[in-house]
Amino acid sequence: MNPFRWSYRTSFFVGFLICAALLGFALYAEHVLGMEPCPLCIFQRIGFLFMAAFFLLGALHSPRKGGRWFYTGLVLVGAVFGMAVAGRHLWIQSLPPDQLPSCGPNLGYMMDVFPFAKVLKMVFTGSGECAKIQPILGLPMPFWTLLWYILLSVWAIRATLQRATPRLRL
Repeated sequence: MNPFRWSYRTSFFVGFLICAALLGFALYAEHVLGMEPCPLCIFQRIGFLFMAAFFLLGALHSPRKGGRWFYTGLVLVGAVFGMAVAGRHLWIQSLPPDQLPSCGPNLGYMMDVFPFAKVLKMVFTGSGECAKIQPILGLPMPFWTLLWYILLSVWAIRATLQRATPRLRL
């Protein structure tokens, strides 16, 4: 079966499965491989979770024409958010050791103590634990997430632009 000829519903369901697999791998890396997620890693997971939700809703609803762009737009919102977080994470990891921000409290503590806007500001200004590079297949985890955000964005747009194949009438 040619994946470039799949229906919108099938393509969006595959997008959901990919997001679910990526989130599953993140949990595997955390609990089995012992890779403790930093606040930026957790925000990247939220981006994939957001995308997974709208991939699944788009697959279940399978709208026509403009409705498809609604779900694709929401998937792209999650992807752009994730790309921004992953890009910031890669930038922090590229800093020389003398320019790294100091380590801050964990995300759970920040969410309990500070208002959400303050938490966002603290997370995006970075912290020292986000600079720790834990490679997967030789590349840092934020690089892989950035790559997957881009691929899934292209996947969603391709599924939306693809015309339905005409049905054979007998």
